[in-house]
Amino acid sequence: MSEKRRIMLVVSYDGTAYKGWALQTSTHNTIEEMLNRAIHGLTGETVQVIGASRTDSGVHAYGNIAVFDTQSSIPGDRFSYALNHILPEDIRIVESREVALFFHPRHCDTEKTYEYRVLNSKAAVPVKRLYTYHFNMELDVEKMQEAGNYLVGEHDFTSFCNVESQALSHIRTIKDVKVERRGDEVVISVTGNGFLYNMVRIIAGTLLQIGRGKGEPPDIERMLEAKNRSAAGPTAPPQGLFLMEYKFLEGIPEPGQDSIEKPSENANIC
Repeated sequence: MSEKRRIMLVVSYDGTAYKGWALQTSTHNTIEEMLNRAIHGLTGETVQVIGASRTDSGVHAYGNIAVFDTQSSIPGDRFSYALNHILPEDIRIVESREVALFFHPRHCDTEKTYEYRVLNSKAAVPVKRLYTYHFNMELDVEKMQEAGNYLVGEHDFTSFCNVESQALSHIRTIKDVKVERRGDEVVISVTGNGFLYNMVRIIAGTLLQIGRGKGEPPDIERMLEAKNRSAAGPTAPPQGLFLMEYKFLEGIPEPGQDSIEKPSENANIC
């Protein structure tokens, strides 16, 4: 029998038809479930993929990360081709590779970038309805950018987190917030070391409120200080959110690098 190996997948998906990333006992049709099924169909093994970011129902991704263990002899870089013949067309493996057995995508120093896309037009555009949030009020993009600047840095983001979050700490570091107009869309881009439950969607909803004139940029400071969900703006709908990029700041350990110190189970869980 072959030795156990760990395979990393870079996964792109249209989240419209799925109940989010995470496998749930009471909910079927998740991205994890589809990946587990496809890997079982390919290798005959029962696996449970470990996802880096548990995106919500209706949220999309260009590059989420997953790992799984296998005793299959399929080369790491060939899993992407094989799995793409099995997976539905709204899920694709962009890249696959073998990594060190101890590598865990949620126990690493990372940098993630999300985009929230707003269709800012008088009339909705049907072909964009699944990939943008239609907002027909005039938006002051410069004011939104100024407000976003107050979010940069290390803060307690309790006010920007769903009250059902089970995170042990609400302290996160935002490295960059950009708000720009691209044709008829306003795009909010947020880069950070980790995000809380609904955090980016709450940031988007709050910036939209300020952009339409309900509040001023310095109000963000008050919201952060309040550490109360009711202090910030509404949670924007899921369909406008995209996980764009996932970076591992210390690199990804290659197979055979088992001499590298294994991270603790509580390290940087994001």
